[in-house]
Amino acid sequence: MPAYVAQERGYFREADLDVRVQIEPTASTVPDKLRTGECDFAVIPWTRVAVAERNGHPLVLVAGSGCAEAALVVRRGVHPDAVERVAVPLRGGMKDLTAMGLVRALGWRNVELLSLPSGDAAILALVGQGVDAASMVEPYATMMELIGVGQVHRRTADLWPGVPGCSLTTTASRIAAEPAVVRRVVHAFVRGAQFVQAAPAQAARIASRYIGVHERFIEAALQVNQPDVRAICHVHSMDAVLQFMNDLGYIEGMPENYRDLTFLEDALATVG
Repeated sequence: MPAYVAQERGYFREADLDVRVQIEPTASTVPDKLRTGECDFAVIPWTRVAVAERNGHPLVLVAGSGCAEAALVVRRGVHPDAVERVAVPLRGGMKDLTAMGLVRALGWRNVELLSLPSGDAAILALVGQGVDAASMVEPYATMMELIGVGQVHRRTADLWPGVPGCSLTTTASRIAAEPAVVRRVVHAFVRGAQFVQAAPAQAARIASRYIGVHERFIEAALQVNQPDVRAICHVHSMDAVLQFMNDLGYIEGMPENYRDLTFLEDALATVG
């Protein structure tokens, strides 16, 4: 939403940036587009950024966006203790990790996990009653409640308070080659996030054209979950997630050097 607002309200243009916003079908395809130069910046799961350095193509977080934004939604009419099947999106993102963490925390030892290729597929599995619960991000979790499909049972914040979700990302090479451009993008992005917090109804109207969800659902979601550009500063929660990824066998060792707070600190000092 900070990017949508920054685009529609002209914050990028005022920063002398000619920006084209492109919506991808799934976040898992975006790291490769960053590496090949098909896109210059992206808002993607921070966990995918953290592990990119190990693949030889370092990506860098430069600002937070989503914050503890995933939720486990239980289908209407199903008691949480009776959940037998849970839809989980492609592994490695916060929707997957939130679901895996909550399944453990809730003691759902005999639950079957249905691994699906995207967050959209997990939502459809819940709507189609193929599962008893599904992990998803806002505003979809709130939308499921308001249309009577399901109920939010737990959120990422119940496991890792303040942990970032999808975050503004670029490449290490772009930071080295064009730091002034990165600075201007982050400044405009931070202005977008501030507008979301200050004017949620207007921001919801802007975002609805990109997300394809009615603004009333987005505005309602903003009452329980808002973007936070400072989320990538929450090291303790981020380290806890990375350790969980180690425990699951997703990664080996703790990634380093995947954040650069310089531009964010500058923007917060300048923009306010």
